[in-house]
Amino acid sequence: MHIARPQEPLSGATPEAIRLFDAAAEAFALYRGDPVGLLDQAIAIAPRFAMAHLFKAWLFALTTEPEATEAARGIHAEAVALPLGAREAGHAEALSHVLAGNWSAGGLALERHSMRFPRDLPALQAGHLIDFYRANARALRDRIARALPHWHGVPSRSLVLGMQAFGLEETGDHARAEAAGREAVEADPRDCWAHHAVAHVMEMQGRAADGLAWMTAREPHWAAEENFFRVHNWWHRALCHIELGDAASALALYDGPVRGGRSAIAVDLVDASALLWRLDLSGVDVGDRWNELSAAWEAQADGRLYAFNDWHAAMAHLGAGRMAEVERLLATMRGAMGSEAARWMRETGLPLIEGFAAFRRGDHATAVERLLGARHIANVFGGSHAQRDVIDWTLTEAAIRGGLAELAEGLAQERLALRPHSPVNRSFLERARAGLVAA
Repeated sequence: MHIARPQEPLSGATPEAIRLFDAAAEAFALYRGDPVGLLDQAIAIAPRFAMAHLFKAWLFALTTEPEATEAARGIHAEAVALPLGAREAGHAEALSHVLAGNWSAGGLALERHSMRFPRDLPALQAGHLIDFYRANARALRDRIARALPHWHGVPSRSLVLGMQAFGLEETGDHARAEAAGREAVEADPRDCWAHHAVAHVMEMQGRAADGLAWMTAREPHWAAEENFFRVHNWWHRALCHIELGDAASALALYDGPVRGGRSAIAVDLVDASALLWRLDLSGVDVGDRWNELSAAWEAQADGRLYAFNDWHAAMAHLGAGRMAEVERLLATMRGAMGSEAARWMRETGLPLIEGFAAFRRGDHATAVERLLGARHIANVFGGSHAQRDVIDWTLTEAAIRGGLAELAEGLAQERLALRPHSPVNRSFLERARAGLVAA
């Protein structure tokens, strides 16, 4: 892939180590295979290959998991003790910000870095994920727009185009997003990030039948065991089933590929919580599934690292009736200080968890009060529009159940304006209007 630019040699590298590094960059961009293992091989060949160490630190830091983040700190400390060129120094600076919990500073450092090194694929992807984790839609789009012209004629251009597709979708440019995503997967069918960008477009446009057809037809490309992103794409397929009124199929997907493997990875646990909460809201009897999921979250949600994860952990704890775990998270989050991640905890994570907790205990007025404000600031701390939609879904349900019929109708109309063909949204409006008549 020629990730290394000839005019900027990689410190401490050998040709074979660079080949392994490039293979790791491709594996990471495709979310498949074992990029860490490839980097370990490169480091074994060239122990002073600083960029290989830094890339490995990124892989651990971007998991948003406490234990992996601590490992990233150790790897980063070892890397910065090695001789660093300009490219390595850019990565080291950005990593130092992220590992301190200052995601936006890290993202900005990588913006500057990518203007100098636009064909540094690990930097582009790390920055793209940082933009996603801080829900900065404009940066998701513009970071890639600046770099993409430099990739013309490069074999791996489609991987960058897939990132552009997601940035375009998150900024509401759905037609261009779908076109870019389709072009990317046509060039490389393995690109599950581009595939999921098209799925997001269809979710945002309420095209559930199209989404299901898209997911089903391309399943061989994204559902293999070696694909790190497969659970998230199963989650997208489950959302299509829910929108089409087929909750049974969505629940079967939860029991199968979403949760059947009992993954302990944070990104997979997020999808499981988000799916089970939606099913529960829809009136599906989810049995004791919350108990297993709540226990799985214990090692991944600490109230300190990443509020988006902690909020999803709280969903599972609430579903399982483990209020002590919810209170533990809230207490830690209330005391968070000293970083951007800590601010997310206090300003966004707290009201969301408090609102969801109020909803779960039947205090719908408090749930509405917390969530009505929180939904407008939730797009600063992580996730996609599709993922954050569960906030408005819960808020609307709280308004209906709480007898706040006028608010419920207004919220339902909001949702229908964006997705007028959604059966879920039409049901919200019908129930809200029934409440108005009753009143």
